[in-house]
Amino acid sequence: MTAPLASVLFVCVHNAGRSQMAAGFLRHLAGDRVEVRSAGSAPGERVNPSAVAAMAELGIDIADQRPKVLTAETVRASDYVITMGCGDACPVFPGKRYLDWALEDPAGKGVEAVRPIRDAIRARVEALVAEIDARRTA
Repeated sequence: MTAPLASVLFVCVHNAGRSQMAAGFLRHLAGDRVEVRSAGSAPGERVNPSAVAAMAELGIDIADQRPKVLTAETVRASDYVITMGCGDACPVFPGKRYLDWALEDPAGKGVEAVRPIRDAIRARVEALVAEIDARRTA
């Protein structure tokens, strides 16, 4: 087995919606080519049930995921650090690629309202996978 091409950390305050959906998409789309992490500065109790349901509609199961606390070590171990429009402050280390994806918070919303957020995340993750693949061939 070869080493992953890159490691990606998705960060959102509660690590219960946007960051979990993004991580689910990246695992689904990139497989073992990318190491996937997600975390939050104030992790919630569980992943948002509407996010779980919206992802399940596309055949991606994130029901077994649990919110995790953001640590400096997790940031240091990641090549890409992507905050999800939630104003989270991440430790900054040289050599990392930092991105902020301004996305609506799905907290407290039903599946109908989460679908467009999910779809926006999918489009961004697809572009990220293309960027990672392009860097590999560069």
